[in-house]
Amino acid sequence: MSAQFTLYSTPWCGYCHRLKNQLEREGIVEFVEVDIEQQPEAAKLVEQANNGNQTVPTLVFSDGSALTNPSVAQVKAQLASLS
Repeated sequence: MSAQFTLYSTPWCGYCHRLKNQLEREGIVEFVEVDIEQQPEAAKLVEQANNGNQTVPTLVFSDGSALTNPSVAQVKAQLASLS
């Protein structure tokens, strides 16, 4: 199974760590993680999804949709709508 979303984060983001732990507990491990501090082009993408703000975690799904600081339930619902 290929990754259905990209998780944009930073190493110091507590919300990012919490979401990654919750996803792992739910068995959702097929995603790509990108550190926006290490990849300026990724930071620009996050800004576009968040009205100019570098808000993380931002998830961008295979259909181009995005969720910012979502709950696990929101991620699961979005993944279900893609399958």
